[in-house]
Amino acid sequence: MWGYRMTIDEAADDFSRLHRIFTFHLGVAVGLAWMTALYASLYAPWVRNIRALIDPAGGLDRVESTFSFLFVFPAVLTLAWVSLFFGREILRRSQTLSSIALEFTAAAAITFGVFYLSIDRAVAALYVGL
Repeated sequence: MWGYRMTIDEAADDFSRLHRIFTFHLGVAVGLAWMTALYASLYAPWVRNIRALIDPAGGLDRVESTFSFLFVFPAVLTLAWVSLFFGREILRRSQTLSSIALEFTAAAAITFGVFYLSIDRAVAALYVGL
């Protein structure tokens, strides 16, 4: 155990396994983000500045329409998913951290943050609409 070094084939298999798991879970997150945004769009008011309705005190400084408020983060997640799916070999060759597992952990943390913001915005739009 102490003197064990991972071979290139084992590292490639580890990357393939982590890539497959991450791609699947990111796909599920993309689906949930889009379903939540589309559901919220049925009940949210379609206005030029939804931020003013969500936060009347501080929502006047940045203008954001309902369309961009609801759909920008699901679109970012979709772009990340497509890039991850089709850019597998590029990602395999461009390792920046010391471990493949650390790279996928960092990517998962960032992805979860974007997913959380997407759901949070959809719920905020739902509360305004109800």
